[in-house]
Amino acid sequence: MDLYAQAAALPRQIPMGLPPKQFSQLRDEGLSAGAIRWRASRTTYLHRVHQGYYVPGPDEPGLLSRARCALRAASPLVVLGFQSAAQLHGFGVAQSQKIHVLAPATTPFPQRRGVIAHQSVLPLDHVIRVLGLPCAPPARCAVDLARTLPRRQALPVLDAALFAGAVDSAELLAEVARHDGLRGVRQARELVPLADGRAECRQETLLRLILHDAGITGFVPQFPVPQAGRLRYRLDLGDPHHLIAVEYDGSSHLDANRLRRDRSRHNWLQRQGWLVHYATAADLYDPSSIIEALLAARRSRANRRRRRSSHGDTP
Repeated sequence: MDLYAQAAALPRQIPMGLPPKQFSQLRDEGLSAGAIRWRASRTTYLHRVHQGYYVPGPDEPGLLSRARCALRAASPLVVLGFQSAAQLHGFGVAQSQKIHVLAPATTPFPQRRGVIAHQSVLPLDHVIRVLGLPCAPPARCAVDLARTLPRRQALPVLDAALFAGAVDSAELLAEVARHDGLRGVRQARELVPLADGRAECRQETLLRLILHDAGITGFVPQFPVPQAGRLRYRLDLGDPHHLIAVEYDGSSHLDANRLRRDRSRHNWLQRQGWLVHYATAADLYDPSSIIEALLAARRSRANRRRRRSSHGDTP
């Protein structure tokens, strides 16, 4: 599963890498143009990131090295944004192999291999340095991605940003208001109120979005189920009014020990009155079965509650 905790931990795990060098610096160190080309062709000595910029060493340049090269080739007004800054802020769940930078609308940015420049009409007046690199603020990155990515990629970004503690709901609402009139802002305005930092992975977020689109509300991410005053379980999605749970079954649940624990958990929840439905990756792309099952379960629970009420029983 795509865990938001892994994205939140990434900034502490990114290798710092060696600082990039320009072609002129390598010449000043005594290397001829032919020697530079030869070393770059072998990639065990030198990596050419893009024209005029190289990273020494045998390792493939990582995020920080490639970002440093992109920024060195740009105006001082250019900062990291979108997917690249989101990774450094701890919610990089929208993967991109390219470096994304934000440049003021009047600032030219040279075409560079592996770099995408986004022209910004909004002012970049609040820059945050992460691991020594200038980045757009977390709320700006989250809303930029929420209005430009497809919905199924955009809401996980917002959930992951809240999960990581990089932003809070008020900051997202304030930021999306600043983007009024920009491309995709209508989608961002819809998704920001739906974002919930209690979700722990992309699959949980997508299940919640599927239910929302089907008009099925009331499901709470990571709903706590206590026993004797202490937390016993958390449900991926729990509807406390109808006592219906939706759990995502990923590949990790195929482990024999995990499967045994899941069955014990399922049996205990049933004894407490919970009706548990399981969703798989297939349901994320064709959700008709899970939607039909949940609607039927709610009707059944509502009918049973009415029958109990008509007989004077406690619901």
